[in-house]
Amino acid sequence: MFGLGMSEMVLIGIVALIVIGPKDLPGMFRTLGQFTGKARGMAREFSRAMEAAADEAGVKDMTNTLKSAANPQKFGVDKLKEATGMTKGPATQGLSEEREAAKKKMSEGMAKAATDRKAREAAVETAASAPPEAAPETPPKGDA
Repeated sequence: MFGLGMSEMVLIGIVALIVIGPKDLPGMFRTLGQFTGKARGMAREFSRAMEAAADEAGVKDMTNTLKSAANPQKFGVDKLKEATGMTKGPATQGLSEEREAAKKKMSEGMAKAATDRKAREAAVETAASAPPEAAPETPPKGDA
C-alpha cells in the first residue's frame, strides 16, 4: 500500500496515536475507511464507464481484428506453409503413402525373418535334447 513497509505503517500509527489521541483515533480510522471505500467505488465506476465507451467506439472490434491478423491460421500463413511443403499437400501425401508401403514391406520381412529364426532355434534345441545315437564301437588301441 503506497510503497510503505510494515515498520513505516507502525510508525505512522504511533504518531497518529500521539497527535490525535486515543479517544478520537477509532473515529478517524472509520472515516478513513469510508473515504477509501468511496474512492475505490468511484475508480470501479470510472473503469466500467471507460470500458463501455470503448465498446461503443468499436475498440473491441479493432482488438479482435488485430488478434486475427496476428493469428497465422487466419492470416493465410497456412497456405504459405503448404506452398513451401511444410504441411501435407498432395505430393507429400503421395510420398507418405509410398513410405507407408515400404514400412509395411519391411515389417512383413522382419516378421518372416523372426519366425524363421525361432523355427531354426527350436530345431537346434530339439536336436540338442534328443538322445545321442549309438556310435560304432572301435577296438581299444594297443590290444590286438
